[in-house]
Amino acid sequence: MFYSFKGFIPVVHPSAYVHPQATVTGNVVIGKDVYIGPGAALRGDWGGIVIADGCNVQENCTIHMFPGVTVHLHEGAHIGHGAIIHGATIGKNCMIGMNAVIMDNVVIGDECIIGALAFVKADTIVPARSLMVGNPAQIIKQVSDEMLAWKTKGTALYQALPKEMYEHAQPCEPLTVLPANRPSQAVLYDTWNAIKQQ
Repeated sequence: MFYSFKGFIPVVHPSAYVHPQATVTGNVVIGKDVYIGPGAALRGDWGGIVIADGCNVQENCTIHMFPGVTVHLHEGAHIGHGAIIHGATIGKNCMIGMNAVIMDNVVIGDECIIGALAFVKADTIVPARSLMVGNPAQIIKQVSDEMLAWKTKGTALYQALPKEMYEHAQPCEPLTVLPANRPSQAVLYDTWNAIKQQ
């Protein structure tokens, strides 16, 4: 659902897909080929949120800020299920792991990977291509070319998902019996292992 707030109306590129069960409020700008999953809350009430082209904000993520702050997700940023971004800047082609928390005034450099459940404390500046894990999060090594390629391929799946959602997703009633001719998803998509090996 979309809500205006104090005259600010969310702006969403036509190629982006915002799930009807996501909530987008106020000063939020969503770019091309962006996927916003169900349960995500993007609150541009006290400040702004700019989500650049090719980003994804997965199920149950929260993006918010202290008053007067603008949150930036740069191109290709990948925000995993349940993550919280509060008043931070996420660089190009970064991955924020599931249930990670990125606090106020954090700047995550380009092509970083932040591990699942990591807590990045306020005012942290993370250099490009850093791998951070833990609570509090610490840099443990640099992101390799192989890790970055794996991340980029995963993000490409989400960049294709908005179009697929518009073409194929529709409300329905569930079946009560599993049909004998139900296709395997393997025939619909390459498996993740096949994608990783490319």
